[in-house]
Amino acid sequence: MAELYRWPDLLTTLLERRDLSVSESAWAMRQVMQGAATPSQLSGFLIALRAKGETVDEIVGFRDAILEAAVPLPVDPNVLDIVGTGGDRFGTVNVSTMAAVVAAASGVPVLKHGNKAASSSSGSSDVLAALGVDLTISPEAVAASLDRTGIAFAFASAFHPGFRHAGPTRAELGVPTVFNILGPLCNPARAEANAVGVAILDRVPLITGVFRTRGATALVFRGDDGLDELTTTGHSRLWEISRGDVHEHDLDPRDLGIPLADIDDLLGGEPAHNATIVRRVFAGERGAVRDIVVLNAAAGLVAFQLAQDATQVQRPILERLAEAQDAAAAAIDGGAAEAKLEEWVAVTQELASA
Repeated sequence: MAELYRWPDLLTTLLERRDLSVSESAWAMRQVMQGAATPSQLSGFLIALRAKGETVDEIVGFRDAILEAAVPLPVDPNVLDIVGTGGDRFGTVNVSTMAAVVAAASGVPVLKHGNKAASSSSGSSDVLAALGVDLTISPEAVAASLDRTGIAFAFASAFHPGFRHAGPTRAELGVPTVFNILGPLCNPARAEANAVGVAILDRVPLITGVFRTRGATALVFRGDDGLDELTTTGHSRLWEISRGDVHEHDLDPRDLGIPLADIDDLLGGEPAHNATIVRRVFAGERGAVRDIVVLNAAAGLVAFQLAQDATQVQRPILERLAEAQDAAAAAIDGGAAEAKLEEWVAVTQELASA
C-alpha cells in the first residue's frame, strides 16, 4: 500500500518554512512511534521543524498520533494532571509532584503523567521511586491504584513505548525539540483537568492552543523568573482555558498572603534529597517549599473545579485560588497529605507483588 506522504516532501515543506497540516504531522509522528523513521529522517525533521517554529496544528497532529499509539489506560478521564514542561534549568524541588499528592489528599482524583529527569537531578518518577512508590506496575495496576487511593502515576516511558525510537536521536542532537512540548499534552488518561507549568514563554501559545482545540480544561502558567510553576519569587502569568476560551491573569503571591521567596530556598538535589524534603513538608515543616507547593496544588484544585463547572470562570481567580489554597493547606496540616503518600506507596507495592 502506497504511503500517503513521504519524508522528502515533508522535509521540503519545512525547509521552505511552510507549516504542516494536522494530517501530515500525524503521519510523521506515526512513523516515529512505529520506528519506521530512520535516524537521519528524524533528526532532519526535528531540526527543520524547530528552525521553522511549531504550530498548534502540528502539535495537535503529533499529540493525536502519540495517544493513538499509547498503551491503553482504563480509567475515567475525569481526573486532574499536574505537570510541568521542565527545562527551567533551576533544579528546584519536585513542586508538581508534591502538589499532586496534596490535591489528591484534598479529595480530587489525580492521574499524574511524568518521566525521568531531563533537565534536573530529580524528575517526578525519580523522587516517587525514592519515596517508595512502585512505578513498575502494569496499566491495570495503575488504574487500580487510582481507584483505591485516588492517585496514580502514568510513567511516560511505559505508556508511550514508541518514544524509545526517538530517544537516541534526541540525545545526540542535544537541543530542545517538539518532544519537550508534547510531554505535558500526552497523558494516556486524556485527563479532563490540567494544571501545566511552562518554562519557555514562546511555548505557551502552543500548549494553550492545543487545549483550546481539543476542548479541554486547563490552567497553564509560568513564573516570570522562568519557573515552570506558579512561582513565589515574584509574579506569574496564568492562562485559564475552558470551552475554547482563554482568560489571562497576572498573579502576585502576596495577594494570597504568600511572602516572596528566594529561588535558593526552592532548590533541590538528587532524588533521595528531594524525597527527604517531601517528607518534611508533609510532616508540617513551614517555609518557602511548603508555600509554593500549596500554591500549585491550589491551581490544580481550581482547574479540576473548572472542569466540573465551567461557570467558575466568571468568579475572580484570586477568590478561587484563595479557597483552594485553604483546602491544600488543610490537607497538609491535618496529616491527609502524609497519609495519602503512605497509602499510595503501600498500595503500589502491594499491586507490584501481586
